[in-house]
Amino acid sequence: MSVLTDAEFFGGSVDDLQAARAACSLPVIRKDFTVSELDVLDARIMGADCVLLIAAALERAELTSLHALAIDVGLDVLVEIHDEAELEHALAAEATLIGVNQRDLVTFEVDHDRAVRMGAAIPDHAVKVAESGVRGRNDARSLRDAGYDAVLVGETIVTSDDPAAAIADLIS
Repeated sequence: MSVLTDAEFFGGSVDDLQAARAACSLPVIRKDFTVSELDVLDARIMGADCVLLIAAALERAELTSLHALAIDVGLDVLVEIHDEAELEHALAAEATLIGVNQRDLVTFEVDHDRAVRMGAAIPDHAVKVAESGVRGRNDARSLRDAGYDAVLVGETIVTSDDPAAAIADLIS
């Protein structure tokens, strides 16, 4: 379960993560802008199982250092990438859980072709996660066919009039 904890930009909170943790037995990822050692440690303290590291927001050495720290404190790490250069940084950090964000961080446009291209570039030893812009079963099926092991879906569920039906559609 992906939980935003940033209050300023996303309206999330630590309480949201802790409520998600208490509500289900699924692993919980703190999906936030993790840019320092304190952010990683805070994720652990608040009860997250996994932390998001966005390659575009970190220098290669920072990504490697934060990834190692997260592993050391018992967190899984989802390293988010957008292109081949960021994939190289993720692999240098020894990432084994790699997400491809289909949404451009500048224009916010969704590019499904990016996910297909990058899915083929990610080594098979890594768990491949397609992020953002997954709008329904056809998108999920297309991503599965492109080699993805999982999808990270937020907006489609959150904005749905019937979130349970939206989830059922995605997994059907």
